[in-house]
Amino acid sequence: MPQEFEEITVNVYKKDNDYSLQLNRWFLRSIGAWPELKTNSTIKNTLMNILRLMCYSLITFTAVPSILYIFFEAKDFHLKLKAIGPTSHLLMGGINYSSLLRHNERIRWSIKHMETDWRMAKKEHDREVMLKNARVGRVIAGVCAFIMQGGVLCFNIATAMSRIAIIIGNETVKTGGLPCPAFNKIMDTRLSPIYEITFALQCLSILVVNNITIGACGLAAVFAMHASGQLNVVMLRLEKFVSEKQDLQLGLANIVEHHLRALRFLSQLETIMRQICFVELVGCTFNLCMLGYYTITEWHDKGMNTISYIMVLTSMMFNIFIFCFIGELVTDQCKKVGEVAYMTNWYKLPHKTVRSLILIIVRSRIVIKITAGKIFHMSIQTFGAVIRTSVAYLNMLRTLTM
Repeated sequence: MPQEFEEITVNVYKKDNDYSLQLNRWFLRSIGAWPELKTNSTIKNTLMNILRLMCYSLITFTAVPSILYIFFEAKDFHLKLKAIGPTSHLLMGGINYSSLLRHNERIRWSIKHMETDWRMAKKEHDREVMLKNARVGRVIAGVCAFIMQGGVLCFNIATAMSRIAIIIGNETVKTGGLPCPAFNKIMDTRLSPIYEITFALQCLSILVVNNITIGACGLAAVFAMHASGQLNVVMLRLEKFVSEKQDLQLGLANIVEHHLRALRFLSQLETIMRQICFVELVGCTFNLCMLGYYTITEWHDKGMNTISYIMVLTSMMFNIFIFCFIGELVTDQCKKVGEVAYMTNWYKLPHKTVRSLILIIVRSRIVIKITAGKIFHMSIQTFGAVIRTSVAYLNMLRTLTM
């Protein structure tokens, strides 16, 4: 019986851990960014490296011709501006992909840390608190995927449906548009079947970039919500610390250990996300400005394109909002631990134990902040600054070009 009970417990905590990470695993595995076991076979590792090379190749295949088009082929300033938005999105994806691969070991450590936390959750109430937070993180990852992929899919369809008239010799031929403009002096993408092949490869590269963004955003959400759940468990134990009859020193030691585990986890999360947050902060500020400009300039021309721009604009706003919301949540949760410690009936405790509680309060005042490149604190206030800055740039751009 004890062995059977142990197996059931193992299955339960592994199931809970898999539940919280399932969506992220799907998206990151599709681009080779999910940290695999070190014991994997040579063949599996080789296939993973090939997948990563293919992802980089797809991004390069779309980004490089688009950059060449901006500098050497597009003569009209409006055409250059229209090409800059999709190109910057691809470059952001490539940088974030490199960041995810560079922090592969840290991500693996964080996943192991989560698994250990689930295994240590012996009390049913602690498990319920953790599951509640895991559910929120999973929903955020799913909504992010739906909005991001839906917006970009609509943009790709609208681009393919828009017909562009080109003159070849003495004939005028109509062809579809591309999500990202291509440099036609190397290979004329306006002609069939080169157009169809290029369009398919560009759609694949945009899908890869979307999965990178969704994976990074989902990973940040799941890790932050897990840390929030751990800090909630610490607060619950602090609230019951005085009322429950227990060894005070042992109970306080368990609380401090759990608190420090959560803070170490958050410290790793900040290290993993700081570069990604910086790229998203700068890139989304620029892209929100460009998408607003595209929407205004094409409002009366192409209805389908306008709808697709609004959808992509919404997805980018949601994306940067999630990063800012996560930063705000982490900061608030760190502060709350100290507040809860102060609100307990500490005056009923021995003096030595009270002095130990003071250390918890002091440590809670030194909050861990999710930052963008150690420069900007990711918070709701930062999200407001991003919107204000992008609108200011949009007004400047309208003044210069319209």
